[in-house]
Amino acid sequence: MQNTAGKDCVRCHLEHNGTDFHLIHWEIPPKQFDHKLAGYPLDGKHAQLACQACHAAKNIAPGERSLIQDKDLSKSYMGMSQQCVSCHEDYHKGQLGRDCASCHNTSEWKAAKQFDHSKTRYPLTGLHIQVACEKCHKPDVPGGPARFKDMKFAACAACHVDPHHGEFKETCEHCHTTAGWKKLPPSFVFDHSKTKYPLLGKHATLSCIACHVGGDFKKPLPFEQCADCHKPDPHSGQFAERPKKGECAECHNVEGWKPSLFGVQEHTTSKYPLEGMHAKVECAKCHIPAGKETIYKVKFAACLDCHKDAHDNQFAAKPYENRCEPCHTVTDFHRSTFSIAEHRETKYPLTGGHVAVACTECHKAGLAGRQDKILPFRFPDRSCTACHSDPHHGEFRSRMERRKPDGTMFGCEACHSTRSWTDVNGFDHAKTAFPLRGAHRTVTCGACHKTLPAETKIQFKGTPQACEACHKDPHAGQFVSRAGKTECASCHAEQRWKPSTFDHDKRTPFPLQGGHAGVACDKCHAQVKLINGDPVIFYKPTPVKCDACHGNDKQN
Repeated sequence: MQNTAGKDCVRCHLEHNGTDFHLIHWEIPPKQFDHKLAGYPLDGKHAQLACQACHAAKNIAPGERSLIQDKDLSKSYMGMSQQCVSCHEDYHKGQLGRDCASCHNTSEWKAAKQFDHSKTRYPLTGLHIQVACEKCHKPDVPGGPARFKDMKFAACAACHVDPHHGEFKETCEHCHTTAGWKKLPPSFVFDHSKTKYPLLGKHATLSCIACHVGGDFKKPLPFEQCADCHKPDPHSGQFAERPKKGECAECHNVEGWKPSLFGVQEHTTSKYPLEGMHAKVECAKCHIPAGKETIYKVKFAACLDCHKDAHDNQFAAKPYENRCEPCHTVTDFHRSTFSIAEHRETKYPLTGGHVAVACTECHKAGLAGRQDKILPFRFPDRSCTACHSDPHHGEFRSRMERRKPDGTMFGCEACHSTRSWTDVNGFDHAKTAFPLRGAHRTVTCGACHKTLPAETKIQFKGTPQACEACHKDPHAGQFVSRAGKTECASCHAEQRWKPSTFDHDKRTPFPLQGGHAGVACDKCHAQVKLINGDPVIFYKPTPVKCDACHGNDKQN
């Protein structure tokens, strides 16, 4: 309405049209009418209602009916009250007055969000705040109105049933609060230490009803053993055969169920005392955690009950039968107790240099034909070349393949022994094309048998037998024959290099006779020259005239 002074009133209110004429003329449909112009805005659930839901004859106040000229009150919009009870039934039957808006709103009737219980004689605290109104405000009689006034609240028992059946003289507040039935107030001072069972450790944190089930505090509770309360046995009777019949206190205390107090010392009272490295093993390594299914009575008769066979069944046969004890102890698994004396009882006794060899030199991954990382202890081939590479590259295969009296091949033992690799007493050089005689018998093998140039193996077969092939010519080629050879044997023997066997009478034009027969060689052959930095005595040419050596001394 643009002009509330009256000028535009005739747009809706038409007069002088007779007594039966309807006074109001709707310029817009009633549903589009802005109700706040009538002084009562429609909000919440009211905004969704049809006009006739409120503007009905039954909702017109009795005092207003006589003032309305319209005979059909169902068509009138007059005489309406803004009080909730003019349309709504008073659910509280006058107990809380007629101002519904003090507790409710038009959006949600049942929430009563505007009601502030803290302003009543019984403010809501703790868990009471979460309780629905109807839980406390119940009808006095079935089907009757809910009760909101004159509620009894002086004692908890007015609403709550006493779960203790009158066992305690104190009020509920002495032990409980509205924060929770199971929560004790700070002022609670019940001294359990004065009972037959003082509460210690974790027991002190338990709620009373955890033991006093149903709140029955007069019923006697057994407490001699942990199992009186803690049932069923979490270990399923695995400790029933122990002297204390599986009493929990053997391993646990009230300070905490975990960790267990059953340690190495206590384990000595079991059938398997922990010794050596076992004493350092965590309990969970043997007793695999599986909750109530954890097994504590484990097999221990054989090491393999717990340990995987590290030798891949190599010792399954007698006398070992896969037992670890003949070689190992619980003190140190890696250091074997298997001695050299015990090794003599095997198919391969240790002798000579083998005695000093570390076990891991022979028993290491990759030998005995194994392709895995497991150490080999069974060697089908026990010949030398099973472990040692042939340094001669098959040069002595024929000798090595000869058979011993027991049918096995000599192998390296055809020449060597386990005492020392350089001990080649098994090789008879006299049976070769070059028997060792004289000074050659004291020469080491390597002095003659050397590694050829550009090769890695030592030459044994085809070794030259001529002296000059091994010995350096100390005469710088003075005695080279027409054939281009220096034949050392023409002057020297194998027994020793000096003295020379050179026959001065037969091989030179100057026979040694008379006083010359006893003269040392270097008295006449005294000419020395440096050849490639080495001093060399020259025998050719040597003067044969007397004065060349004796001069012109007439007395001589």
